[in-house]
Amino acid sequence: MQKAFPSMEVSLELGLPQGASKCFDDDGRLKRTGTMWTASAHIITAVIGSGVLSLAWAIGQLGWVAGPAVMILFSFVTYYTSALLADCYRSGDPVAGKRNYTYMDAVRANLNGFKVELCGYLQYLNIVGVAIGYTIAASISMVAIKRSNCFHENGDDSPCQVNSNPYIIMFGVAEIVFSQIPDFDQIWWLSIVAAVMSFTYSSIGLALGIVQVIKNGGMRGSLTGISIGTVSQMEKVWRSLQAFGDIAFAYSYSIILIEIQDTIRAPPPSEAKVMKKATLISVAVTTTFYMLCGCMGYAAFGDLAPGNLLTGFGFYNPYWLLDIANVAIVIHLVGAYQVYCQPLFAFVEKWALRTWPESQFISKDIQVPLPASRSYKFNLFRLTWRTAFVVVTTVVSMLLPFFNDVVGFLGAVGFWPLTVYFPVEMYIMQKKVAKWSTRWMCLQLLSLACLIITIASAAGSIAGVVSDLKVYHPFKAR
Repeated sequence: MQKAFPSMEVSLELGLPQGASKCFDDDGRLKRTGTMWTASAHIITAVIGSGVLSLAWAIGQLGWVAGPAVMILFSFVTYYTSALLADCYRSGDPVAGKRNYTYMDAVRANLNGFKVELCGYLQYLNIVGVAIGYTIAASISMVAIKRSNCFHENGDDSPCQVNSNPYIIMFGVAEIVFSQIPDFDQIWWLSIVAAVMSFTYSSIGLALGIVQVIKNGGMRGSLTGISIGTVSQMEKVWRSLQAFGDIAFAYSYSIILIEIQDTIRAPPPSEAKVMKKATLISVAVTTTFYMLCGCMGYAAFGDLAPGNLLTGFGFYNPYWLLDIANVAIVIHLVGAYQVYCQPLFAFVEKWALRTWPESQFISKDIQVPLPASRSYKFNLFRLTWRTAFVVVTTVVSMLLPFFNDVVGFLGAVGFWPLTVYFPVEMYIMQKKVAKWSTRWMCLQLLSLACLIITIASAAGSIAGVVSDLKVYHPFKAR
């Protein structure tokens, strides 16, 4: 199994002296400088993504009772399992134990055999899926900007049909450029910019929702969500299940938690304590935003809440404010794409370096001088591999631009195994929780309940994709 999934190390520096010093940590790597706040910024960047825009629709399927309750449930599960996962960063002693640099390292240190291989495939496929989902979301926002400006210039009755493919390609080009940033540590500034952007568009969506509620003269919606008659009974079931997947996707970040934790400065306090505080802050902040945006969006539009909240306000009133929100979404998604994909980039590069250590194409770094006496390590393999990855995800995004269904499916597939099952199993092994003890039973019941939710949500999302494919024509303006 070791060969199949070698360590997905975020830093590719090799041969550093062992032992902690002023410049190096106890594992011989350059000193980590991350804090609770930079970790929180990374998490918020990863969590408050395109998923927030589908929450009004999700609550619309479930209603005023189940919608907020499901959101709070997912926030609790995410925080709890993330806290379990944070304890697995070091094996043994929480302060001086061996570091696990990546999610896969933690799985390998605590589990074995088929579970390790399965986790590797699931983690990397989920990262690819998230990249596709974010590309689709960014293109929707760019198309919305184009259409709102078209309506403003040509009148409300203009057709203003826009092909999303050029915008998907533009986003892909931007990601090719940013993907050349070598390490996770070096994208902290991109995470902070992206986190600010996420608050910007979420706040605009919230404000517009409040204005719409006032304009309507009250809150819309019902206790049980969209009614039978507006949709068929079977559609109601599928949509409700898909809503679970959308909410799960909105909280999905466990697959990069260990990588984020590996940026935190050495103890004291232990990285696990800092990470738990960062997780609590981040989940509390995002849940507050999710509740406000999702509930106000549903209150504004009721059963007709759109799959993408910002498109529900029309394309022309107030067009400039919606343009600002959509620009903020695009900037945020540029950063979120990198936060998710950097671990996968580093994994493939580390594996290639171990497999072909003599290859100049893979191992040779070319020093490119930069201003202020700095330099950039240009690597041909990094350029080729990361560019190829972005191109593939861009092409797939052009073929499957179904935002809601793709988001729901990704959330469903990734939620149980990566957010719940593996963290629970690793915690049980690390803390030696006795089989059939009360704690063991509770953890297993939590895992089983989340598995049932995952299967149901995936089924709902697949039904949605099948329905969309019946009327979809690739590469045509919409």
